[in-house]
Amino acid sequence: MKKIFNYIVAASLVLTAASCSDFLEEQVPQGTLDENQVKDPSLVENTIISAYAGFTQGEDINGSFSMWNFDVRSDDAYKGGSSVNDGDVFHQLEVQQGVLTTNWNISDMWNRLYITISRVNSAISVLEKCDESYALKEQRMAEMKFLRAYSHFLLKRLYKNIPFILNANLTYEEYGLLSNTEYSNDEGWAAIAKELEEAYEVLPVTQTEKGRPTKAACAAFLAKVYLYKAYHQDDAKSNHVTSINEADLNQVIKYTDPAIYAAGGYGLESDIHNNFRPEEQYENGCESIWAIQYSRNDGSTYGNLNWSNGLICPNIAEVTDGGCDFYKPSQNLVNAFRTDDNGLPYIGTYNQKDYDTATDNADPRLFLTVGITGLPYMFNPAFIMDRTSNWSRSGGLYGYYVTLKQNVDPALIGQYLIKGSFWATSMNRIVFRYADVLLERAEAFAQLGKISEAISLVNQIRSRAAASTQMISNYPSRYGVKFYCKNYTGSYDKEQTLQIVKMERRLELAMESERFFDLVRWGEAAETLNNYYAVEKTKCTVYGEAEFTANKGEYLPIPFAQVAASNGHYTQNIGNW
Repeated sequence: MKKIFNYIVAASLVLTAASCSDFLEEQVPQGTLDENQVKDPSLVENTIISAYAGFTQGEDINGSFSMWNFDVRSDDAYKGGSSVNDGDVFHQLEVQQGVLTTNWNISDMWNRLYITISRVNSAISVLEKCDESYALKEQRMAEMKFLRAYSHFLLKRLYKNIPFILNANLTYEEYGLLSNTEYSNDEGWAAIAKELEEAYEVLPVTQTEKGRPTKAACAAFLAKVYLYKAYHQDDAKSNHVTSINEADLNQVIKYTDPAIYAAGGYGLESDIHNNFRPEEQYENGCESIWAIQYSRNDGSTYGNLNWSNGLICPNIAEVTDGGCDFYKPSQNLVNAFRTDDNGLPYIGTYNQKDYDTATDNADPRLFLTVGITGLPYMFNPAFIMDRTSNWSRSGGLYGYYVTLKQNVDPALIGQYLIKGSFWATSMNRIVFRYADVLLERAEAFAQLGKISEAISLVNQIRSRAAASTQMISNYPSRYGVKFYCKNYTGSYDKEQTLQIVKMERRLELAMESERFFDLVRWGEAAETLNNYYAVEKTKCTVYGEAEFTANKGEYLPIPFAQVAASNGHYTQNIGNW
């Protein structure tokens, strides 16, 4: 059942002002439930459902909570579109030049996420007034803490220094005193972890309604938060990783314990592509620990559709006319899937040779992640990709590759691919999937020097990758490509193991908007991206002036409107914005 994300309820109070200090004006009397109303479970549930709905109705194609718009800063993806001027503010982020604190996209995501926090806090405020006759009070409170933590998490990854709205009943004066530097970086992660640990103690192992977080979902979230927290960045004058905390790494190990996930029936899908299929029989599968739920045919004109990827669809003439062709896989990413004579990736040297379908071995995941010329788009031989405008609105400026994980077979138009103002699908967006949990566990083990444990987990992922050929089994015979993906069998030191884990994260989670944030978390963004730019400048005019400035580009600036409205309580991020 997907209804938990499907409704916008008038009882929810929505923040529309630009500044956090304006929350109270949007939250007062007209939306407050009286003493009798807070005892009515149906009204309480409405405010809760509205909080959930914020994660579908609070985003749009230009401000997707999947963060694909912001992953164009990584070496995984090009911005795409028709030109550098098509979505120019994201081009500025892509090349790290000309980014202004007044740019609409910098403010837009801030506003959208704090609007969502406002909805959640409205629900929490109502729940706090409920008496014990409402049997689900504690469980619903845990769900709301999970959602509030998720909103703060997305904000923190983007902006680093943010105000935390952890009291649902702040006065107007208290809102005006909020600071975005009240917490150090480490303390901010700890505040998110605290909410989740409280929720973890209450949430059930399973939920009847899909979309509500379970104990395993909370554990997966905690593992991710503690992994970010472990890479300390608490020097106020830099974004450098100053230390890696062993206690935090042990928390990652704790919350990635396989027993937690087995209890809820979670595990790896037999084929990675099952995670990215729109059909109902594949959604909410065993690997999907927590997902944003979308639906179709639910009585409304378009249903509760996923519009967040509406700009990503290619512009196939007379088929998907109107597709905008954004978020295109980079050549660097494609090269990363090449494998050597041992079936292993070329770690550290993958970008020195462009992948050739005729001669190179490749990890099967390449063909499930990237649409490549000469091969079927979305595995449908009626749509063979070529070097035409069907596959590149920019005429090749951003190349001819197309992302596959967010897209749907054009044969399913009208069923799972639906045209409104843009293209939309009913396909869920998985937020936490079990493969990510395994790789986080592997990373923590590698940092703790437990090499065999880390390599064993990586090999679980690689074994599944090698077997992920249900959609592409005829590619070698029909199109001449070469699958070759094997497990690691050698002896490795700690540094080698970390590089293996990091590479596996890139391959497994490619085009899922994790890459840029991983580079920042590891403290490797400047070196990796400037190396990437150096190669791209020889191939693509888009990157002519690209340069990543350390201790600036890792995080977005605090929006100008927020700083201006804060009465001196907000501090701009470092980097001379």
